[in-house]
Amino acid sequence: MKSAEKNKPTYIVKGNIFDALGFSASEASALKIKAEILSAILEHVRARRYTQAQLVDILDEYQPSVSNLLKGRISQVSIEKLLRYADRLHLQTSIAVRPTDGRSRRGRTRATASARRPARKLAEAV
Repeated sequence: MKSAEKNKPTYIVKGNIFDALGFSASEASALKIKAEILSAILEHVRARRYTQAQLVDILDEYQPSVSNLLKGRISQVSIEKLLRYADRLHLQTSIAVRPTDGRSRRGRTRATASARRPARKLAEAV
């Protein structure tokens, strides 16, 4: 039972996890979009049971890039490239842009933003 207690979350994040990790608003938005596109691509790839060799041909990409994609390394690929991959896999994509729910991200002070930076460095080091 002790191992179950170790796996218990110490902090529950509501909203965008990347924002909670201390990324800037624009970085958090980009990472969230990348993660959503990547998730849809990986789900499609698993459902179709594509091999890496098949994906190299379908995506017209080099094997190391396909490997990074399948390993979920979103920092290695741009949003544009993910959209291109989705198109080549015949996936329909759309991005919605709308006002936030009333809480302005610009309302944060520099002190708040600075206090959050160590969390980002910690997250990258893990």
